[in-house]
Amino acid sequence: MNQILEIGATIILVAFAVFVVFFVLIGIKIIQQAETMVIERLGKYNRTLNSGVNIILPIIERPRQIEWRYIEETAAGAKISKNIKQSRIDLREQVYDFPRQNVITRDNVVTEINALLYFQITDPARSIYEIANLPDAIEKLTQTTLRNVIGELDLDETLSSRDTINNKLRAILDEATDKWGVKVNRVELQDINPPKDIKDAMEKQMRAERNRRAVILEAEGDKKSKILEAEGFREAEINKAEGDKQAKILKAQGEAQARILVAEAEAEAIGKITKAIAASKGNPANYLIAVRYIEALKEMVSGKNNKVIYLPYEATGILSSIGGIKEMLEGAKSLPAADTNETIA
Repeated sequence: MNQILEIGATIILVAFAVFVVFFVLIGIKIIQQAETMVIERLGKYNRTLNSGVNIILPIIERPRQIEWRYIEETAAGAKISKNIKQSRIDLREQVYDFPRQNVITRDNVVTEINALLYFQITDPARSIYEIANLPDAIEKLTQTTLRNVIGELDLDETLSSRDTINNKLRAILDEATDKWGVKVNRVELQDINPPKDIKDAMEKQMRAERNRRAVILEAEGDKKSKILEAEGFREAEINKAEGDKQAKILKAQGEAQARILVAEAEAEAIGKITKAIAASKGNPANYLIAVRYIEALKEMVSGKNNKVIYLPYEATGILSSIGGIKEMLEGAKSLPAADTNETIA
């Protein structure tokens, strides 16, 4: 009987020890970094566990489960959305790739848009108790907000204002999800696909615009080329005229200096001749007139087509002048040697 009691007590102790060990194992919760867990005591929120080792009271305390969505890609490349329930909450920044949806722009063009949402849970308790299904709520809120934002823009503005759309979506979603304990960091529009006929029309418009720009650029190039050519011709003509002007000026200056030198030489020669004639008591005027007549007669008879020679004075006058020159030269011979040398020079 005692043995039976001892065996029973041993079984009870072993069972109690197993229960204690099982109770302790259930009560120990190891939370990884960047994760957390919401604990309820008798169905009421009690605390949020931190990373590391935590102990809870089994049966009395239990983790609150949250419904979460994951996107899995099959071998064929298709994306499948799965909803599961889990007790651990990931505090890292997460990305949701929402399925494509059709939105209507302000100019009534149906456009297919694919969006990405980057968000992070900042308050785990509010993300559980303030919203029933957080991923689904964020997706639906993003879709409706995207329709509202795109509906205020034309198709051209939608295609060229992605940054503006992203910033507007982020601000609206961040404000709306703040009560859920969620921080929306970024919203990105992956693809904007207008209908095929709109794409064709846009492509034709783009080609026409490029052709127009090409024609304009070619016309501007021709215009600039002609302008430069005209400017070059004008500068060449100006330089040529300036060169001709300088050449004529230099030529005129040379001729003037030559005439001055000739006149000075003639004046000096006439002075010496006048001095010599005066010394021989002759008339210098008759000498000069005779010399000019002789030069004029030489020029008049030198031409090939000269037929008639007209003399303004009588030949006897010229002959008398020439006779005067002869007398002057004979008188010069009778002068002293010094005067003769000066006259000859």
